[in-house]
Amino acid sequence: MTADHIITGDARLDDLAEELRQRFPGNGFALDFALGELTLTLPAAELLRVCGALRDDPALRFEQLIDLCGVDYAAYGQSEWDTSEASNTGFGRGVDRDMAFDVDDPQRFAVVYHLLSLEHNRRLRLKVRVGGAQPMVDSIVGLWSVADWFEREAFDLYGILFRGHPDLRRILTDYGFVGHPFRKDFPLSGHVAMRYDPELGRVVYEPVEIEPRVLVPKVIRSDSRHVPAQGQPAPAGEGQANA
Repeated sequence: MTADHIITGDARLDDLAEELRQRFPGNGFALDFALGELTLTLPAAELLRVCGALRDDPALRFEQLIDLCGVDYAAYGQSEWDTSEASNTGFGRGVDRDMAFDVDDPQRFAVVYHLLSLEHNRRLRLKVRVGGAQPMVDSIVGLWSVADWFEREAFDLYGILFRGHPDLRRILTDYGFVGHPFRKDFPLSGHVAMRYDPELGRVVYEPVEIEPRVLVPKVIRSDSRHVPAQGQPAPAGEGQANA
């Protein structure tokens, strides 16, 4: 495990960090402290073992799962809001373009778990990286039953599969929905349009008629980058944000 000397300034979290370092020292484990919380990154294969220990061990006792969500790290660190240059060539999710990242990256997605220990009054965040054509991680419904709908949501929005889930199906989108809308490569206009046809008495699917748009705004700021050359007029709308 990395980060051998985390000092949080909170005795409860310092004790937790030391406990986690001793219990999970193997490769693939990493412990970080940011924004007042500890984050334990662990290999997907270790998820059930670690979660079982976190829930049941008297020194840890994370009785509650507060939240579970997915994250898509595709194009992570590549700014979508570069406004220092002409922005009509910038990247926006509404623009059809060649992908600038590997859609089958084995580390593309993460499943993030937020745990709460009522007995020890402290919180912990877990992070598991998954990827590939069919990203998959073990279900934790058997440990915290509240994970049922959380995992269905992550499956619906990100396409992350949860091995052993008792009823893994969509929960927010329609059963006939195509794709997973929170993936970075999913177009804002979607793949199909859906409407109710009163004559047929059912929902029908049709091709999307929305024209893709550039969604990166152009922002003109009042700073040294936009000071006009001597004798030249100031740019129109200086100091204002223009779409």
